[in-house]
Amino acid sequence: MANKFDTNPLDPEFPEKARAKAASASTAPQTPFKTAEFPSAPHSVTEEETRRFTESDFQAYSFQGGSVPAAQEVPRFADMNAASSRKVGKVGMPEKWLIGLPYLPFYIGLVAGVVLLLLIPKEETKVRFHAAQGLAAHLAILLVTSILGIIGGLADLGSVIFSIVTMVMLIVFAIKAWKGKPVHIESVDDLTNWLEEKIGPMKS
Repeated sequence: MANKFDTNPLDPEFPEKARAKAASASTAPQTPFKTAEFPSAPHSVTEEETRRFTESDFQAYSFQGGSVPAAQEVPRFADMNAASSRKVGKVGMPEKWLIGLPYLPFYIGLVAGVVLLLLIPKEETKVRFHAAQGLAAHLAILLVTSILGIIGGLADLGSVIFSIVTMVMLIVFAIKAWKGKPVHIESVDDLTNWLEEKIGPMKS
């Protein structure tokens, strides 16, 4: 007969069955399928095996079907403004002399400006600009001098002073242009552009 300490008084073998069931549950269930395994690496990858590109390796690769372009040398700003000794076609004179001639006083620059605009091709924009600006400056000076001469009286003294000042100014402009320094006479901009456009090179 079962006593009061039995778990199940209806089944006297219940404790043995419970222990056996617990023991069988502790083991993993057997299945016909195998657990997937990751393939082991043939060897471990170290940091030393990482590919590092050298300068020679980089140069070996092509760039858009050609070799890697070499770094271009950027010209210095001072060189861009430097006076050029290059001889200009049709005239055969160095560029620095041609851009200084139109500013010479005593009507030399006036004649030089007209001649250069008639001879220098449109491609020589620097020379043509200075030729037109020098010619425009001479025309403006000639106009003011004529007006002062017509007025007379105190204007005669003003005309003399004006002539001296403009002569010095033209010499300074000629030297600056010859050295390659920028020369810009803002007061004659419109006349400069008009002269450069209207006076084109003669066809040979």
